[in-house]
Amino acid sequence: MTRRACILVLDGVGIGEAADADEYGDEGSHTLANTARYVGGFELPNFQRAGLGNLAPIAGLAIEPHPTAAHGVLCPKSKGKDSTTGHWELAGVHLAKPFPTYPHGFPQDVLDEFSRLTRRACLGNTVGSGTAMLDQFGAEHVRTGAWIVYTSADSVFQVAAHEGVVPLSELHAACQTAREMLVPPHNVSRVIARPFVGADGAWVRTKNRRDFSVESPDETLLDALAAAGISRTGVGKVDDLFARRGLEGGHTGSNAEGIDRICDWLARGDGFCFANLVDFDQAFGHRNDAPGFYGALREFDTALPDLTSALREDDLLFITADHGNDPTTPSTDHARENVPVLVLGPRVRPVALGLRPTFSDLGATVAEWMGLAFRGRGTSFLSSVVG
Repeated sequence: MTRRACILVLDGVGIGEAADADEYGDEGSHTLANTARYVGGFELPNFQRAGLGNLAPIAGLAIEPHPTAAHGVLCPKSKGKDSTTGHWELAGVHLAKPFPTYPHGFPQDVLDEFSRLTRRACLGNTVGSGTAMLDQFGAEHVRTGAWIVYTSADSVFQVAAHEGVVPLSELHAACQTAREMLVPPHNVSRVIARPFVGADGAWVRTKNRRDFSVESPDETLLDALAAAGISRTGVGKVDDLFARRGLEGGHTGSNAEGIDRICDWLARGDGFCFANLVDFDQAFGHRNDAPGFYGALREFDTALPDLTSALREDDLLFITADHGNDPTTPSTDHARENVPVLVLGPRVRPVALGLRPTFSDLGATVAEWMGLAFRGRGTSFLSSVVG
């Protein structure tokens, strides 16, 4: 088969509150429009040409009368607003209930068992940002060697350790232990290793983060591709989000590195690529840094012509997101938002796709393009975009 497809997830780049945003406390969230307003309007000429401004009123992005991409909006169907839930839904899986969260920290018996299994005590056990956790507990961790354990509004069990105090291999092994330990009712979406370096007052998180996700309970697009013998390449944290099932790894340290990896796949790869560019979310959304968020959008906008010019005749490139992370709201957490979808390729008709009822429609479209019977929980819109 000569056909190829790439799903490129701009992590956290939402396009307005979902219909049930009030159930998550996210009324008024609109990552793109609110960020544009904050910075005085976007200058994203390639996004505009693709048709991003046709999807919602976004300051600085005009409606494009002749867009280069098929363009639409995907609505979340699964319960939850974390990366695992969003990526799984893109791949055809719906969750009936969200993963558990811990707004008051984890039960003491969970911490006690983690300490027993890993032979280190725990500090923290609170809700907060990673940088705040280091400021609060970093010095005590260096003195005692105890894990810094914390969570957020998302379903995560995060473990921080200084690379000069705890070997990186031990941190990763401890997080794998936590993953195996956290079964229902404490089956959090992800266990995240958060290594750092530096000294008190100048802690720096390193690029050696690892995510340990639960496995999907149902067949995913990746499983279907694997069963058909179609090559699958991961860029960024996607392999971790699927518990390394059906996807080879490809961790990256920045959006720029991720874009380079995608360009390399377009030049030499085959089959399917699933990519995540995390800086929007991790570096800027969670830190309420709207100018930084805009800078990341400009970086990607500049790279977009290189991505599209590398597309072959039988390539489809889907640019989308997994949830929102509005950097202008008081919250530093993910937002329950719809996400944009832009479809690019030499054979694409630049039609308006409207409002799609689930992210899974994208995975179903990829499956049909790649000749699979799989549709997951979605409905393909392939016939609309390719003649």
